[in-house]
Formats: sequence, structure tokens, C-alpha cells
Amino acid sequence: MTEIPLEHVHVAPDEESGGEPAPAVFVLHGRGADEEDLLPVAAELPDELHVVSLRAPDPLQGGYTWYELDLSAGGLESSQPDADDFRRSLDLIGESVERAVDAYGLDADRLGLLGFSQGAITSLSLLLEDPDRYAWVVALHGYLAESHADLDPDGIEGKPVFVGAGAGDRVIPESRTTAAVERFETLDADVASGSFPGGHGIGPQELDAVVEFVASRTA
Repeated sequence: MTEIPLEHVHVAPDEESGGEPAPAVFVLHGRGADEEDLLPVAAELPDELHVVSLRAPDPLQGGYTWYELDLSAGGLESSQPDADDFRRSLDLIGESVERAVDAYGLDADRLGLLGFSQGAITSLSLLLEDPDRYAWVVALHGYLAESHADLDPDGIEGKPVFVGAGAGDRVIPESRTTAAVERFETLDADVASGSFPGGHGIGPQELDAVVEFVASRTA
């Protein structure tokens, strides 16, 4: 089997594809979590999807992180990804996606990203770097990194993007998520968004909205 750079969990779809390549979602967890953290969310998505949940490269407090935080602009609410760590993780994810397509027989034209917190920030940047690679993106409780905020790539117009925020999120304030929504709207992506009760976590209403969004893009 082709070696995939990042540790991961692969869950094959419940529905048989008759040997044909099947669509997939690549799942990116948040800071301090691991590749199993978002599996209950992914389990609610359409049955025909492969789930490839990737583990971030660096250990942190019993879990893992995609990058260290640059706090030079202030506290946590103003943090940005450390540039070198961020670049390394973006490259590792991109290579892992490419190799997983071959390893698991995925449909390269029907790949989605689902990220939470750091995973959401990373997902939005991956989309802007290579919009033709991903059919849709779900970014929950994240923001658009300054390093990618001015990108205006070909292929982003009409791209389905769901952005979710927590009305009481004190880790990544809703205002930062709203700014990402506005930027993708400016780029003419097909943006769906919502503000949901609670803090830095995925509640039932948000999960329902995510499932509806993904189902409509994979039908």
C-alpha cells in the first residue's frame, strides 16, 4: 500500500461502490485532539463517503497540534499560525491526500475537507492554495489565516464552503469566523454559514447543518 505521511484512521463507506472510486472526506482535528476526535461527526455524514481522519504531526498535551501559535499580535484571540509549522502541515496534508487517493481508491474529483478549530483554519488555507483539488469544505470554529487572506485563486468561484461559528466561542470569537465568511463571499465562493449556540465545540444544531450541507454536495 502507498505510504501516507500522516498517521490516520480510514473508515470505508457502508455502501458498496461496485469497484468504482468513491468520494471521501478528509477530517482535520483541532489543537490538542487526535484523529479519533471528529469520527462521531464524520459518522453522521453520507454513507457513501470514505472517511480519512488525519493526525496532526506534533504532540501536545496528550493530543496533537498542526502548528504552534504566533501570539505576537496579542493574546489567543489574535493568534495566527506559526508560519513554518503551518507550511509544513499544509504540505504534509496535501501529500497525504494525494497518496490516500491511490491507497484507498478514492474519487479524486469528489474529495471534501472537514476541519474544526486549527483543522478549520488549515482547511480554508488548503482550499485557497488548491481549489481544484477539493469539491467542498466544512470549516467549523476557525478563521482565515493572514498568510492566505489575500489569495484570489482561479477555481474558487462557486466552490461550496460551509463555515460554522459558536455564538459563545471564547477561543475563536465569532467575529473572526465572520471575517472568513465575508472574504469567501468576496471571492464568489458558494458560502453557507451559521452561528450556533454554545462555545468552542460542535453542538446538535451545528452538526445537523453540516450533515445537510455535505449531503447536498455529495448526492
